[in-house]
Amino acid sequence: MIRNLAAGQQVFTSNVFLVEGDRTVLVDVGNDFDVVSAVEESVPDVDAVVLTHTHPDHVGTLSEVVDAFDVDVWGYDTDAAGVDHAIADEDTVALGDHDYTVMHTPGHKNDHVCLYARGPGILFAGDLIFANGGFGRTDLEEGDRELLVDSIDRVQDAVDDSLSALHCGHGPSVESDASHHVELAAQAARFG
Repeated sequence: MIRNLAAGQQVFTSNVFLVEGDRTVLVDVGNDFDVVSAVEESVPDVDAVVLTHTHPDHVGTLSEVVDAFDVDVWGYDTDAAGVDHAIADEDTVALGDHDYTVMHTPGHKNDHVCLYARGPGILFAGDLIFANGGFGRTDLEEGDRELLVDSIDRVQDAVDDSLSALHCGHGPSVESDASHHVELAAQAARFG
């Protein structure tokens, strides 16, 4: 089961996905709301935190989550505050009941990754791709539009029409015709 714990929050935060199963994991931890209580309302504990990237809206509650659940944090850049273990491009990480391939996808931020499980067709896109063809900002430090386009193209090449769920760093998840939203983002980033 995948649940967005940040749904309905009226604060400056990313989405926070609780992925339940054999290995219960938080994908990103958000900012400016009580993530610990939100987790505790759903599950007694989490096994790990995996970060799509380290912008403040995605990691603002990291210390509270680590303190509450005594978990290790996985991310692309171990030089970033709070990241205990590196996940590299093409690594495999277990989230819930599935194995996800890590795709290093810079352009929004240098340490940005997407997580893709081919079997069930699930993509955690962070701030690379959003619903309805939205895509991540490139006007922030480390932003690079050309890199972003290359990263979206890489994701588009990896997924196919069987993509059943696109979980984005902001806004709604897409659970119908998800690959079309990836295609729209590729077009919009290139020509928008």
